[in-house]
Amino acid sequence: MLQIDKQSCRKASLTKRGLIPPKDIREGSELICTKLFSAYNLEGKMLSLFLPIEHKNEIDTYLILEKALSIDSSVAIPKANFETLDLVHKLYEGPTQLEMSSYGIPEPKHGKVINPSLFDYVIVPLLCFDKRGYRVGYGKGFYDRFLKKCGPKTQFVGLSLLDPVEELLDVDQYDILMHACVTPRDVFRF
Repeated sequence: MLQIDKQSCRKASLTKRGLIPPKDIREGSELICTKLFSAYNLEGKMLSLFLPIEHKNEIDTYLILEKALSIDSSVAIPKANFETLDLVHKLYEGPTQLEMSSYGIPEPKHGKVINPSLFDYVIVPLLCFDKRGYRVGYGKGFYDRFLKKCGPKTQFVGLSLLDPVEELLDVDQYDILMHACVTPRDVFRF
């Protein structure tokens, strides 16, 4: 069984993802979008959706945003506060609402704040994940803190261009399990 610690997984995944050509990012993003909407009925639901840090070869979640809006889903976009390490989600109103943060993250500059308990689905960013449903992000804990505030019926669905590792060794009480993770090849349910 291949076991790996979170820091090693984070580093390896950043390297692997950084080597993915733009054409493959686009194709992988399209496959993930298709699989997500096939696996879940998101029509009319309230979604939390991160927007991609493009220079880090993240999944093009604008495809998911467009599809969700076309089926009357409500979508809220997170805005990170790096002083408190909290996320605030604001209802998406359109592209003019967005501004680029100093970290290269498209974030809402205004909008109605959505209470975490109202989300039906949280689309969770990650760098890597294991076959049990634990994820590794960039290491600040934004999403682990946010997911704890969500309602008991909220589904946490990760997106990854890379396949899972067998097991992350150093998970702790602060790590929140995902319900599923969608890759270009499969939908992993936990």
